[in-house]
Amino acid sequence: MKRRTFLSAAMATTAVLPMLAKAQTALPPAEPRDWSGATPLRYPDPDLIALEGSFQRYILFNTPIRRHHTGTLWAEGPAWNGVGRYLVWSDIPNNRQLRWIQDDDRVTEFRNPSGNSNGNTFDSEGRQISCEHGGRRVVRYEYDGSVTVIADSFDGKPLNSPNDAVVAPDGSIWFTDPPYGIRGNYEGSRAESELPFAVYRVDTTRGRITRVTDEIAAPNGLCFSPDYSQLYVADTGSGREIKIWDVDGSRLRNGRRHTQLTLPGTDSVTAADGIRCDVDGNIWAGARPGVQIITPVGEPIGVIRLPEVCANVCFGGTRRNRLFMTASQSLYSVYVGVRGAGIA
Repeated sequence: MKRRTFLSAAMATTAVLPMLAKAQTALPPAEPRDWSGATPLRYPDPDLIALEGSFQRYILFNTPIRRHHTGTLWAEGPAWNGVGRYLVWSDIPNNRQLRWIQDDDRVTEFRNPSGNSNGNTFDSEGRQISCEHGGRRVVRYEYDGSVTVIADSFDGKPLNSPNDAVVAPDGSIWFTDPPYGIRGNYEGSRAESELPFAVYRVDTTRGRITRVTDEIAAPNGLCFSPDYSQLYVADTGSGREIKIWDVDGSRLRNGRRHTQLTLPGTDSVTAADGIRCDVDGNIWAGARPGVQIITPVGEPIGVIRLPEVCANVCFGGTRRNRLFMTASQSLYSVYVGVRGAGIA
């Protein structure tokens, strides 16, 4: 087949994907595949699914979803280190952090114990920020290996179990504090909650912590819009929605629902867990049946289907156009047609 004929056929195939998705009352069944990579996959990857035509631009025709590692109990908190060209993520129940190294596709144990860490990120100086269930705190790992406690209490009471964190351009650290790490002894230690579930901001220059909102049932993943004018927070509690606030300096205002996700093609509500924004303002959310992609106006436009429950995502790679997905027992990635916004 000539190259021009082949490309025309490929474009025709990808062009009908949105129509096929819309024609189904639910997503088409997943095709069996060999996640070891030993069996080649025919392009385009059938688990990259456009719900709307606008998502087609983000699907690269000749790239597969890859599984890099399996063996965790509950994978969470992926964060990309551009200097080291590695991804760090948490295995919460096993009380450790793992590292995937881009140069040789190798996975090593990065930190053990990890304080049952959940969410991770990096600040503008390349220092790792981690949310610890076990320590009920947010910490920063310094260049000399020491640990700085960013926050472990508010109004003299211990935090619940910090879940996820993001860093603003002014260096402040914003994090969520739901109860998941203190509900039992699997991902932390059972304890009584002494504070409402909330979102906090830490002024790292003054060491001051402020509660910016508790208008959310169980705040989980969070991310800023590309210009940092808005903050998105996933609610995995009774709200089961993604909320949005306008950022007014060190405060939030005008909280409202951004979207409530459903399993595509059904009325079954599904909650988003970890979330990240791309430079176009879309949200990429860990949500059944893997990752859902939502526009800046709250419209779901695409799905990345995974064989496991996806907890969290982040953009990484040399050009930050590779989406990493921590899903239950495994780490996955796929190249996409857009770059991630923010620091990490």
